[in-house]
Amino acid sequence: MSLSGIVQRGWDAVGAGDFDTLVADYVEDMTFIMPGQTNILEGRHEFRSALNGLGEILPPGFEITGLRQVEGDNEVISIVEWKSEKVSNSQLTVLFKFSGDKIFEERWFIDTEQWKGAF
Repeated sequence: MSLSGIVQRGWDAVGAGDFDTLVADYVEDMTFIMPGQTNILEGRHEFRSALNGLGEILPPGFEITGLRQVEGDNEVISIVEWKSEKVSNSQLTVLFKFSGDKIFEERWFIDTEQWKGAF
């Protein structure tokens, strides 16, 4: 499976609420950097635990309206089109860095002021 396929499988798992399938594609000592770049989760267990509260870290009414992947050498960028109750249309990107076929880093890039205003 391509790296883009692995990332898409993860997005599909998030949409289905199947977080165990999602985290299976990450290395044990992975890093997740959330919007604002200051909230960092270290390790697959901490990342998996945080997913239980996913509804609390996303703006009310958050919905992905478009998604595409750009694959490079050992990395994939997801371009995510989204909306929420307070934001009619926006985009963010997520960088996934790979070691073999496992993700070792996920980093979100987003307009943090817009993100904060979406709550």
